[in-house]
Amino acid sequence: MSSASQVPSSHSSEAEALTQKIQELGEWFHNLNLHGVHTAPNHFLGDFPNIKWHRISQRIPLDLSGASVLDIGCNAGFYSIEMKRRGADRVLGIDVDDRYLNQARFAAATLDLDIEFRKGSVYQLENVAGSFDYVIFMGVLYHLRYPLMALDTVVKKVAGKLIFQTMLRGSRESQAWAKDYSFWQEEMFSNPRFPAMYFIEQKYSGDPTNWWIPNCAAAEAMLRSAGLEILSHPEEETWICEPRRVCRYGQYILDLELAGELTPEEGA
Repeated sequence: MSSASQVPSSHSSEAEALTQKIQELGEWFHNLNLHGVHTAPNHFLGDFPNIKWHRISQRIPLDLSGASVLDIGCNAGFYSIEMKRRGADRVLGIDVDDRYLNQARFAAATLDLDIEFRKGSVYQLENVAGSFDYVIFMGVLYHLRYPLMALDTVVKKVAGKLIFQTMLRGSRESQAWAKDYSFWQEEMFSNPRFPAMYFIEQKYSGDPTNWWIPNCAAAEAMLRSAGLEILSHPEEETWICEPRRVCRYGQYILDLELAGELTPEEGA
């Protein structure tokens, strides 16, 4: 059965043409509803990513009039579309995959939504001017060889809130830990709640771009380390954050690190 074969009962010529175009654009990872035709109705995760958005959306204002949105790793544009539907003034989606970008542009045009899509990597965000009221960074971290560098790069674009999601493996629990341990202490590393990242040398789920997968504690620790304050945790893999200590001495954490000048922030 085709991933785009769910056709309205009218079997109109318009629906048939839409279905044909969806198929021509390749396999879709986002299941979008384009005037009754779904792009990935047989998705192995179900109605994805709407199953996540249902809970996340409750923490985002219904009226985003005047807001700017940057969607990093936008895929076929599901989150960009939802933010634009809430009235966001400017929505920019970026991705490194031309197939996804073509799908996103087609979906936005089909829904008559003014959204800009651009090819680019999270590591190239310096090419994107300004900062944004909402930055969406979902489903990207675990695909990156340098995840913390990427997160430190992302925070430089967050003027308001960051909506962050990552695949998790290992413990879904976290707890407070001491700020320091002696060299001879090792027991905490055996605790499944201690922040940990799993490195994938070859493939995971058939995907060679699955590099680093954190447990819950590591995801939250990385957000804090990047200078973000966690405001809410609307669903298992998603956090909404605000920048709090992303700069030190007037410089971003990433810039200090690259210059070899980043030192521990005592008492933070």
